[in-house]
Amino acid sequence: MSIKSNITPEKNLINNTLGFSVENYKTDLNDLIILSQRIEHIKKTNYSIFNSLSNEQKIIIEKYLQSVQKIQKNKNLKVDDYLLQGQELLKASKIDDKDLFRFLIYRYNYSINPKIFKIDDYPPCIQIEPTSICNFRCVMCYQADKSFSSKSHGMMGHMPLDLFKKIIDEIEGKLEAVTLASRGEPTLNPNITEMIDYCKDKFLGFKINTNASILNEKMIHSLLSAKFNEIVFSVDAADKETYERIRINGKFEKVFDNLKLFSEIRKKYYSGMDTIVKISGVKISSDLNVKKLEEKLGDFADVVQLVGYAPWESSYENPVNDIQEPCGQLWYRMFVWWDGKVNPCDYDYKSKLSRWNVNQSSISEIWNSEEYNDYRMKHLNKQRVKLNPCDRCSFTNE
Repeated sequence: MSIKSNITPEKNLINNTLGFSVENYKTDLNDLIILSQRIEHIKKTNYSIFNSLSNEQKIIIEKYLQSVQKIQKNKNLKVDDYLLQGQELLKASKIDDKDLFRFLIYRYNYSINPKIFKIDDYPPCIQIEPTSICNFRCVMCYQADKSFSSKSHGMMGHMPLDLFKKIIDEIEGKLEAVTLASRGEPTLNPNITEMIDYCKDKFLGFKINTNASILNEKMIHSLLSAKFNEIVFSVDAADKETYERIRINGKFEKVFDNLKLFSEIRKKYYSGMDTIVKISGVKISSDLNVKKLEEKLGDFADVVQLVGYAPWESSYENPVNDIQEPCGQLWYRMFVWWDGKVNPCDYDYKSKLSRWNVNQSSISEIWNSEEYNDYRMKHLNKQRVKLNPCDRCSFTNE
């Protein structure tokens, strides 16, 4: 492995949780109250929406109301009482009333199922990899591992458009959280605009992660017209020197200009859009902080954040640990690589755990397969040490 940088990710900043943000928005009680008022209003004025729900779904909606009441009284609060927090409340505020219950049910299953180790017919979230190829070699990323990113090892490629459509056709109406991203830079796929267009209006949790390096006017219009729930730009530092030492091959001025153009087009042509735009970096060293990012790039996004670091760049070289808690990824999301191969997580970027391919089996069959459930049982039985690289991973279900 070769990392061309004098920045070394700090191991004491390793993140052990799912979706944890090192520096993030706080939950506002007023936002929770507004949400509960919207729920009550829809129940009274659009009874057909509530009445069309299953009994299980109705119970979930009632849980949101109960959680707000409990928080207002501040009695015996648990983490799960905050069914929506911070940025999730921001997302809910941008959902139309006709889709709010659908959104809340999706967010509940997305957040709670991994905590109670429940599996449905489909995963709460699916992460689709348009390409494994990336133009960067970030110091905290598996792309820095030449045994993965070198073309000679056969792990690089673009997902064909027909395979992408096959996946979308199966999961439409079955799940809501679809992210276009994984081991590579999604905008490098030559069919990415067609892929984006094909997903339009199909998922409430439609998201893309990009390093913003090759944005142009056409691409920006495609992103902004696609009705993404989130567009996430990966930027870790607010100054050229630090940014380019982390994101090898990246040019800070180019990314800054691209984000500025994106913001200008968004304000001019898409001012009423509900998409949440994020600047999100990885806190790989203690001198990185959100305040500097906000000062430099805050005008280009709705949310600026740094998320916890995990040592992806050395997954297979990290020492075996003694963690016994199960990893929520096995109940939380599924990864589909560019060639159709399915993997439980991207920490295992070389697919040692993979036993499946969507070219041979459906998403639902894979998610509920004997092999997938065997992995889950090993984690539940404190035997993750028997799985590589689970034995070297710090992710849990906290």
